[in-house]
Amino acid sequence: MTIIPKLSAVFDDLITGNHILSHHRVVDCYGHLSARDPRDPEQFLLAWAVAPALVTEDDILTFDLDGNRIGDDDRELYSERFIHAAIYAARPDVHGIVHSHSPAVIPFTIVADEPLRPVWHVSSFLNEGAPVFDTRAVAGDTDLLIKNMALGRSLAETLGSSAVVLMRGHGSSVIGRSAREAVYRAIYTEQNARIQSEASRFGKPIQFLSPGKRCSWTSI
Repeated sequence: MTIIPKLSAVFDDLITGNHILSHHRVVDCYGHLSARDPRDPEQFLLAWAVAPALVTEDDILTFDLDGNRIGDDDRELYSERFIHAAIYAARPDVHGIVHSHSPAVIPFTIVADEPLRPVWHVSSFLNEGAPVFDTRAVAGDTDLLIKNMALGRSLAETLGSSAVVLMRGHGSSVIGRSAREAVYRAIYTEQNARIQSEASRFGKPIQFLSPGKRCSWTSI
């Protein structure tokens, strides 16, 4: 009898989270937020291919960890739902994922010697820096989209134990212990990228966070 309240809370987090990400311009008409299904860890919840700002409860569908839709619904699906499927399959600790094309992050996906690293306390989850996934390594010259499980699994492998994985010329995927944490991290990944880019204009070494200065957002 406790499943229904949990599911309702996750739906609320998905709806509000999509709207928050849109408000902060981390996503526009593209990008998506998912949550692991509290009824079954082998499933996840994700909207059909609707703009994040418009997501409502009726838009949320259920998928298995191969990216297959569960149930009867003929609405168009996000082509990159395999990002979510593969990461949930690889990381049992993950319960929320944001995929976005946030503009401030893109430069760090295309300049090899400029890793995205934490520069302020609220982005401490970046730890030693965000790894970069390149589809060319596993699929050759493609449209950069993660449109099948093979690419999804390769992306998840590059993510490893990190909180954020960058995607060359594409964007990023950010994980959390909940949909709320994934939203938080996605917003501050974008903000960290802006600050790091701005600081680099001064032409001096940047003071990145040391391991001893990193903290969990829950302790702020």
